[in-house]
Parts: sequence; structure tokens; C-alpha cells
Amino acid sequence: MEPRNFDGDADRPRSAGAKQTGRVLVIGPYLRVRAGGADAQSESHVQRDAEARLDEAAGLARAIDLVVADAIIAPVSQIRPATYIGKGKVEEIAGLIKTLDVELVVMDCALAPIQQRNLEKELHAKVLDRTGLILEIFGRRAKTKEGSLQVELAHLNYQRSRLVRSWTHLERQRGGFGFMGGPGETQIEADRRLIQERISKLESELKKVQATRRLHRAGRQRVPYRVVALVGYTNAGKSTLFNRLTRADVQAADMLFATLDPTLRALNLPHGGKAMLSDTVGFISNLPTQLVAAFRATLEEVLEADVILHVRDISHEDAEAQQSDVDAVLRQLGINPDDSGRIIEVWNKIDRYDAEQREELLNIAARRPEDHPAMLVSAVSGEGVDALLAAIEERLAAKRTTLDLSIDAADGAGISWLHRNAEVLSKELHDGRFDMTVRVDETKRDIVVSRFDAVPRLSA
Repeated sequence: MEPRNFDGDADRPRSAGAKQTGRVLVIGPYLRVRAGGADAQSESHVQRDAEARLDEAAGLARAIDLVVADAIIAPVSQIRPATYIGKGKVEEIAGLIKTLDVELVVMDCALAPIQQRNLEKELHAKVLDRTGLILEIFGRRAKTKEGSLQVELAHLNYQRSRLVRSWTHLERQRGGFGFMGGPGETQIEADRRLIQERISKLESELKKVQATRRLHRAGRQRVPYRVVALVGYTNAGKSTLFNRLTRADVQAADMLFATLDPTLRALNLPHGGKAMLSDTVGFISNLPTQLVAAFRATLEEVLEADVILHVRDISHEDAEAQQSDVDAVLRQLGINPDDSGRIIEVWNKIDRYDAEQREELLNIAARRPEDHPAMLVSAVSGEGVDALLAAIEERLAAKRTTLDLSIDAADGAGISWLHRNAEVLSKELHDGRFDMTVRVDETKRDIVVSRFDAVPRLSA
């Protein structure tokens, strides 16, 4: 469905016919940004295309099986405190709702509680803003107990802000876990108290989750496995790449937020070493702050990762803006997106280019600074994956020490220990002894040196 600019002169949509369950009208109330103006200065340095933004919002609605009756752009010159958009556009949208026979209006922006309430009164339909829509998706996608706890916490923090005092009854307030359901309780103060009690309980349970994750990380640190984390914009192909690298069978689909719960799998490196690969939730522009806070326990896997793969859908028309959005979330987490020693940029979906376009893309990548390379891959076909694995191994090796040692061939326990706790690069038998070259983490270096009389390998 092609998005239409709704300035009032656009053609009216044709009748939608019979009513369908979950029909939705998606509105893009985007501010007109004047070049060089104050609004432009406040925006991200990479401006998003309005039609791409609207298409993404429609994709979010489809991700929870809503039927998008129409998606339109409603340019806004200034934000109205009462309804976000102007009175004229509210009336036009109300007419569209009757024509299309829709049940829900999705506003691709962050609405204040009073703006949401006023729009619902004027439009005579349920209204969901971008934050509420993303939270709804997360609520449906979370499968693990941890994911469910984090999503519910974010839901409740959002829901609490929607309990405005002027609502003497909560017929419009979404009851229960989601936001598109039936009526809630009639006493706002009682609801506030119950929500706060539930939030406190969830925060307590999530602290236990964080403690458990710390124990798991401590366990991994006792062996030479390092963590490589995948991050990127939603639908950039992280899960498909995860499956390609680890031969796993994690759900991967061409939809927004196909993967929510984090997954860890062993990653085999070219020279026999191993690492742990972590697939995380995808990022998105204007990611709700409630979700960033609630999912901090999950995103700690990214914070603790030795190498971070920033996976980009390089074929997407908004690839640069998506990169900017991911960088912003990484900064929110306290990670420097320009840390070339830790972050590898992966340009995914090169299979969508023809030979000439791919050659042009290779030339662009070749002109990048040596300390900020881009790895071109296709998670679908496997092209470029071997080079990516070599780059991962090189980054991990930079944080380890290479040692030479000689061990009696009869020392089976010692040889077994080295294979379990170090990366064995070479092993040759000479006169009843194994001459070995191993690579170890700094935490194991002193043990290997003292136990096996190992010496650091001299640089070439």
C-alpha cells in the first residue's frame, strides 16, 4: 500500500466494504522541518524520509496481525497541546474512519495522555501512539519468563501515565496486559495503587534475573569463551545471520521484531576456537524509554560483549538513518558506537544487489578508514560470512596472549586442560613431547605460564 500525503487535496480512499476484525488507520503526523531552522537542529543529523517512516509504522501494525486499511501522512506545522494535530485534520481523519470503517487509529508519534484522550473523544475510536504499539508487539512476542517480566514492567509504567484524573471511569482505559482490550476498573486511585504494587514486584523479580545473568557471565568467564553480540535495527537480518553463523534454528522472519527474547549459541571460529554469539532484540527509531530501561537486564549481554556486530540492512532506503538510531541506543547503554576495536559494522543483504551495484558497494567499503572497515555479507546466501568470522577471530585475538610451550605427550590431563581453557593454534609431536602454540585470555595467562613453563610468542 502506497502511503499518501494528507494535506486535504489527496484523493479520498474507496469504500472498504465489509467490516474486518482489527482494521486500523495509520497516521504519520510528521513535523515539517525547515532547512536550517530550530526544528532541523533538534532532529537527528540524518533526516528520515516521511514515506519510509510511515511504511515502518504500518509494518509495526501488521506485526500484530492488524489489517491496515490505509496509511497517510498528515504534515504538522506545530504540535497542538490538545490533540497533537490541528482541528481540521482531526475532522478529516474522523471522516476517513467512517469511510474505512476502522476500529483503531495508530498515530506514529508519542502522544501525551491528554492528547490521546482528546483524540479518542473526537474520533470516536481507540487511539494508540507509537510507544503503545511497540509495547503491544513486545507483549505478544515475549516467550521467556524474563522477557515477559520486562515487557510487563514497561507496559505498566506506560499504563500508569495514562490514568489521568479527569477520567472518572476507565471505559477508555485499556484493562489488563494489553492496550487494545476492554474496560478497566472504575476507581483510578485503586488502579494506581495496584499498578505501583505490581511494578515494585516486577522490579524485585528483575533484580533476581540480573543476579542470575551475572552468575552465568561469571561462569562463562571461567572458560576461554568470549561473547560476540549482534545488534542492529529491527529486521536488519540479525537472526538470519545468527542462524548462518551458529547453524541454529532461531525464528527469522521478514517482519519487525520477529525476535524478542535473547539467545546464546556457540560460535566456531576458523582456527578451532569458540565464542558465544548473542542475538538480541532489534532496535528502532524512537524506542520507548520504558523498554530501554526494562530490557537493561537483557541488553547487559551487549554491555559485556567483547565484540559487537552492528548488523545493517544496507539495501534499505533509510539505512543511514537506521544506523544513526542504533548508534543513539548504544550511547544510551553507555557504549561508544565509534569504538572500532570492539564494534564491527556488518553490511547485510548484499544479495539484493545486482553485480554492478555490488561492485559499487565494494568500492564504497574499500574507501572507508582502515580502523572502521565494513564487512559485506549475505546472511541468506552465506556470501562474506567466512571473512566476517576471520574478522571476529582477529578482534578476539587482539585481547588474548599467544604463548609457546612444550608438554610431555604422556601428560594427558595437562593437554586436556589446555584444550578446554585455551585456543590451541598448533600442536606438533617431537621426541615424545608436544610443541604447542596456544592463545589464552589474560585471566588464564599466568596459570599457563607457571604450569607449563610457557613463553610469550615474539611478534613478527
